[in-house]
Amino acid sequence: MKAVVCTEGRLSVAELPAPSPARGQVLLDVTRTGICGSDLHARHHADLVADMAVEAGYSDFMRMDQQVVLGHEFVGTVAEYGPGCRKRWPVGTRVVALPTIKVGNEPQLVGLSERAPGSYAEQVLVQEAMAMPVPDSLSDEEAALTEPMAVAWHAVRRAEIPRGRTAVVIGCGPIGLAVIAMLKASGVKRIVASDFSAARRELARTMGAHIVVDPAQQQPWDAYPPDRHEMRSVSDLLTLGVDSMTKLARVPGPVPWWRIMRLAERLGQTPAGPVVFECVGVPGVIDQLTTTAPLRSRIVVVGVCMERDSFLPAMAGNKEIDLRFVFGYDPSEFHDTLHMMARGKVDVKPLITGTVGLAGVDAAFDALGDPEVHAKILIDPSSTASAP
Repeated sequence: MKAVVCTEGRLSVAELPAPSPARGQVLLDVTRTGICGSDLHARHHADLVADMAVEAGYSDFMRMDQQVVLGHEFVGTVAEYGPGCRKRWPVGTRVVALPTIKVGNEPQLVGLSERAPGSYAEQVLVQEAMAMPVPDSLSDEEAALTEPMAVAWHAVRRAEIPRGRTAVVIGCGPIGLAVIAMLKASGVKRIVASDFSAARRELARTMGAHIVVDPAQQQPWDAYPPDRHEMRSVSDLLTLGVDSMTKLARVPGPVPWWRIMRLAERLGQTPAGPVVFECVGVPGVIDQLTTTAPLRSRIVVVGVCMERDSFLPAMAGNKEIDLRFVFGYDPSEFHDTLHMMARGKVDVKPLITGTVGLAGVDAAFDALGDPEVHAKILIDPSSTASAP
């Protein structure tokens, strides 16, 4: 079969042996696959990521000197079952799958391990237990985005956004745009998006942002009136404390003031900032956010920063910033994402800005460096297109 092989940062089309499904595996004919930001990182920084992965407990992440077939966002049709499968769907059925497969007794990341070739190819192996049929209402192009949209859905769920709170998305690349779509789907009433790129700001509005901001001109929290309980400075919080105690001291009756304060906490009537999604992934952004965000903001770090970074803990502490990091998704979130898209609750079509064949993957990687032109480029292994 034909596949795109990555080694020493170079991408080239090669003829490889056709994969054969082992026990519990299904062979898919790939119809569409997406180019992920993780692929862009892995192309040139695989050794750095692999070293980090070893420390986290996964020793088979791809290395620069290996020959690896990338690709972990995909849709395909069932071509062949391996032994021990339930054969849940007829040959030809369209499916998506979580990109994790058992090789022997060890789990491997499909498309990010030499031992589990990915979907930049005519065929890919998946675990039958991790596959799900694609509803008829979804096109191949839309279904291929199930995996990255599941990443965004997991981030939104982990954020636990209280009713009425503002969501602020910093960075409107593919993952930031996906987060905006999922925030809209979850019913958030005010979504603020911030990006230097005019094209990305416009796409953010299309995906569901209510307010878009150019950070060169304005801080995102200055683009909307504060929520009722939002505090912009420590002075505001201290003033609130004094004024509240003055009022509580005048309240007659048998209920003491401290019980009234605890009741207000339970009812969500205490100071709280917006929920901020960091979707940039470059050094300095977390420090900037902890410094400038309103008091008691919740910062959810979705962007993948591959370098050492630092921030001032005392600043985050004084402002009681809640800092959360997210990664991946679970199978139920993957399933939910697929069916949210199928029901029309999430529209991913505006994210797709180009398609190439296997011969055009190298050009597609270069094209993704221009935020004014592309968001999500898909690969169609049957296409001869050499540019998106």
